[in-house]
Amino acid sequence: MTLCQNRVSLLSRRSVLQNTACGFGWLALSALLSKQGVASPGSKSPGAHFPAKAKRVIFMYMRGGPSHVDTFDYKPELEKADGQTGPRPGSKWMKSPWKFEKRGQSGLWISELFPELSKTADDLLIVNSMQTDIPAHAQATIRMHTGTSQFVRPSVGSWVLYGLGAENESLPGFISIGASGSAQNYGNAFLPAYYQGMRLGNGNREVDETQVANLAPLVGSERQRRELDFIQGMNQKKLLNDPGDQEIEGVIRSYEMAYRMQSELPTVLDIKSESEQTKELYGLDRKDTKSFGSKCLMARRMIEAGVRFVEVSQGSWDHHASLNQKLTENCNAIDRPMYGLITDLKQRGLLDETLIVWAGEFGRTPYAQGRDGRDHNHKAFSLWMAGGGIAAGKQYGRSGDFGVEATENPVPVVDFHATLLALLGLDHQQLTYPYAGRDFRLTDTKGQVIRELIG
Repeated sequence: MTLCQNRVSLLSRRSVLQNTACGFGWLALSALLSKQGVASPGSKSPGAHFPAKAKRVIFMYMRGGPSHVDTFDYKPELEKADGQTGPRPGSKWMKSPWKFEKRGQSGLWISELFPELSKTADDLLIVNSMQTDIPAHAQATIRMHTGTSQFVRPSVGSWVLYGLGAENESLPGFISIGASGSAQNYGNAFLPAYYQGMRLGNGNREVDETQVANLAPLVGSERQRRELDFIQGMNQKKLLNDPGDQEIEGVIRSYEMAYRMQSELPTVLDIKSESEQTKELYGLDRKDTKSFGSKCLMARRMIEAGVRFVEVSQGSWDHHASLNQKLTENCNAIDRPMYGLITDLKQRGLLDETLIVWAGEFGRTPYAQGRDGRDHNHKAFSLWMAGGGIAAGKQYGRSGDFGVEATENPVPVVDFHATLLALLGLDHQQLTYPYAGRDFRLTDTKGQVIRELIG
């Protein structure tokens, strides 16, 4: 990804630096490429197709499948049927152990598991009729991130960065915080290498303790600049001879970004420089909220610095047992940080231009698994959005009386992706990339924008 991490030991030899056999300097080659009509690396982003509601995205991904009937999908009929025979042989309906209340002036039904987030109810849009194809974690996760579970395709973050381009050329345009699982979830697949997401940390390490390897230059800045100019001169000559080589384009732009990252990225990652009031807002003063709060605070710093797409991952939502204890712990860990993120973005005037998404890969069954658990449910689950031009203060779709299957205004993942792109000013049918003989897109051959979700 970076020059820091891909240093060529050969360049430490003075004889190599003195070798001018390539015959061109980097700047001279850039000018020549321009004259000959060869696009400079990274200049091919199509741009917005129409005026955008949002400019950037923070995608909070809850890995494991949060239970919709215990969080954002109130089911009074399920309470009445508690303990009675369920839809599968041997199953029994299980009511939510937590109370739901109408929150805010909009009256959104939200579980008592989210007392802090509920304060921002009027900023939320809750979708209770999400659907996906397969009730298996790996496939459903990849589908939520790439639009398909069958093939290797670019992630939604890569598509957004490709479509809109970078806001800040000194930072990666797509960063995945705390990512775990398949690299496809933040991969670029056949898109140019520049649109690959940068992974920061993983699910087993606190994000504020994460270090980017070799971020500090190993040699003096002047020497490093000479080395980089030499490398870029050779790369540009190769690109001049083979202008269609996407890997060379990605290397050229990534090396230049790596050089600039050395001065800018450490500042962005330094959440310790925030005020004590801000740290408290995100829950950094509490043991149970510090981890996710640090991720959310870092995400705010990133989008404020010009990162286009930031994913924040949080695992352990696969509650086949011990639902009462574990779901309580999960929600406690994220409640204050999510409230803090929305509140902080509003105070800074950034919420209107930032689309926040909270989702897992699927939901859980409204009938019990064992004594105190819920199984996978891909036929109905919930997600919520905030900011970025959404129809705030609204609940959309229904999953019947019990939460088994979306029965009113079902939203398959492909329609969600089409709508997300539309909020960013991108037409999902026009955002294409030629590969293997045809034009590919995030939504493939399907997808409809759900206008009711757009404010």
